[in-house]
Amino acid sequence: MAIEHSGLVAVLSLLNCRTNFTIKKITEYMLPALKEPFYLHGSERDCQLVIRPAYEIFLSELSAIEGVSHKEGYFHNSEMTRFPKRIQKSLNGIHYGLGFKFNDEAAVKRFIEKLISINSGG
Repeated sequence: MAIEHSGLVAVLSLLNCRTNFTIKKITEYMLPALKEPFYLHGSERDCQLVIRPAYEIFLSELSAIEGVSHKEGYFHNSEMTRFPKRIQKSLNGIHYGLGFKFNDEAAVKRFIEKLISINSGG
Protein backbone atom coordinates (compact mmCIF):
# COMPACT_ATOMS: atom_id res chain seq x y z
CA MET A 1 0.00 0.00 0.00
CA ALA A 2 1.35 3.42 -0.95
CA ILE A 3 2.07 6.17 1.55
CA GLU A 4 -0.60 8.88 1.76
CA HIS A 5 -0.08 12.59 1.13
CA SER A 6 -0.13 13.59 4.82
CA GLY A 7 2.45 10.92 5.68
CA LEU A 8 4.72 12.03 2.87
CA VAL A 9 4.47 15.69 3.99
CA ALA A 10 5.30 14.68 7.57
CA VAL A 11 8.44 12.79 6.49
CA LEU A 12 9.62 15.66 4.28
CA SER A 13 9.18 18.04 7.21
CA LEU A 14 11.17 15.75 9.54
CA LEU A 15 13.95 15.60 6.94
CA ASN A 16 14.08 19.43 6.86
CA CYS A 17 12.94 19.68 3.25
CA ARG A 18 11.55 23.17 2.91
CA THR A 19 8.47 24.11 0.96
CA ASN A 20 8.29 27.15 -1.30
CA PHE A 21 4.70 27.15 -2.55
CA THR A 22 1.59 25.11 -3.20
CA ILE A 23 -0.54 25.62 -6.31
CA LYS A 24 -3.46 23.29 -6.97
CA LYS A 25 -2.08 19.77 -6.32
CA ILE A 26 1.63 20.70 -6.67
CA THR A 27 3.94 21.67 -3.78
CA GLU A 28 7.50 22.75 -4.51
CA TYR A 29 10.16 21.58 -2.06
CA MET A 30 13.91 22.02 -1.75
CA LEU A 31 16.33 19.42 -0.44
CA PRO A 32 17.74 20.41 2.97
CA ALA A 33 20.76 22.76 2.75
CA LEU A 34 20.69 22.48 -1.08
CA LYS A 35 19.02 24.51 -3.79
CA GLU A 36 17.69 21.41 -5.49
CA PRO A 37 13.94 21.50 -6.19
CA PHE A 38 11.50 18.63 -6.32
CA TYR A 39 7.72 18.52 -6.31
CA LEU A 40 5.01 16.71 -4.41
CA HIS A 41 2.00 16.07 -6.61
CA GLY A 42 -1.35 14.63 -5.71
CA SER A 43 -4.07 14.25 -3.18
CA GLU A 44 -4.40 12.17 -0.01
CA ARG A 45 -4.39 8.65 -1.48
CA ASP A 46 -2.67 9.26 -4.80
CA CYS A 47 0.58 11.19 -4.52
CA GLN A 48 4.11 11.11 -5.88
CA LEU A 49 7.40 12.96 -5.70
CA VAL A 50 8.70 14.38 -8.98
CA ILE A 51 12.40 15.07 -9.55
CA ARG A 52 14.28 16.71 -12.43
CA PRO A 53 14.70 14.61 -15.59
CA ALA A 54 18.48 15.03 -15.26
CA TYR A 55 18.29 12.26 -12.62
CA GLU A 56 17.37 9.80 -15.37
CA ILE A 57 20.99 8.56 -15.32
CA PHE A 58 20.38 7.48 -11.69
CA LEU A 59 16.98 5.91 -12.44
CA SER A 60 18.08 2.32 -11.83
CA GLU A 61 19.69 3.26 -8.47
CA LEU A 62 16.66 5.26 -7.34
CA SER A 63 14.20 2.57 -8.45
CA ALA A 64 16.22 -0.11 -6.65
CA ILE A 65 15.62 1.52 -3.26
CA GLU A 66 13.35 -0.70 -1.18
CA GLY A 67 9.77 0.58 -1.21
CA VAL A 68 10.31 2.99 -4.12
CA SER A 69 8.71 2.62 -7.54
CA HIS A 70 9.21 4.79 -10.62
CA LYS A 71 6.15 5.70 -12.65
CA GLU A 72 6.89 4.91 -16.29
CA GLY A 73 7.46 7.83 -18.63
CA TYR A 74 7.52 11.48 -17.61
CA PHE A 75 5.17 13.45 -15.42
CA HIS A 76 4.12 16.80 -16.94
CA ASN A 77 2.78 19.85 -15.11
CA SER A 78 2.88 23.56 -15.93
CA GLU A 79 3.42 24.51 -12.25
CA MET A 80 6.81 22.77 -12.01
CA THR A 81 8.54 25.95 -13.12
CA ARG A 82 12.08 25.03 -12.01
CA PHE A 83 12.12 22.02 -14.34
CA PRO A 84 12.90 22.03 -18.07
CA LYS A 85 10.17 21.97 -20.71
CA ARG A 86 9.57 19.52 -23.48
CA ILE A 87 7.12 19.50 -26.34
CA GLN A 88 4.29 17.10 -25.60
CA LYS A 89 0.92 18.37 -26.79
CA SER A 90 1.39 22.15 -26.89
CA LEU A 91 3.69 24.15 -29.12
CA ASN A 92 5.31 25.92 -26.15
CA GLY A 93 6.21 22.79 -24.21
CA ILE A 94 5.42 21.87 -20.63
CA HIS A 95 7.60 21.28 -17.56
CA TYR A 96 8.37 17.62 -16.89
CA GLY A 97 10.14 15.30 -14.48
CA LEU A 98 10.39 11.75 -13.15
CA GLY A 99 7.63 10.56 -10.81
CA PHE A 100 8.13 8.18 -7.88
CA LYS A 101 5.72 6.50 -5.47
CA PHE A 102 6.54 5.09 -2.04
CA ASN A 103 5.29 2.21 0.10
CA ASP A 104 6.06 3.82 3.46
CA GLU A 105 7.83 6.60 5.35
CA ALA A 106 11.13 4.67 5.46
CA ALA A 107 11.18 4.47 1.65
CA VAL A 108 10.71 8.25 1.38
CA LYS A 109 13.57 8.79 3.84
CA ARG A 110 15.91 6.47 1.88
CA PHE A 111 14.96 8.20 -1.39
CA ILE A 112 15.62 11.71 -0.07
CA GLU A 113 18.90 10.58 1.50
CA LYS A 114 19.95 9.11 -1.88
CA LEU A 115 19.09 12.39 -3.66
CA ILE A 116 21.16 14.33 -1.11
CA SER A 117 24.04 11.87 -1.62
CA ILE A 118 23.87 12.26 -5.42
CA ASN A 119 23.84 16.06 -5.11
CA SER A 120 26.77 15.97 -2.70
CA GLY A 121 28.83 13.93 -5.17
CA GLY A 122 28.41 10.64 -3.29
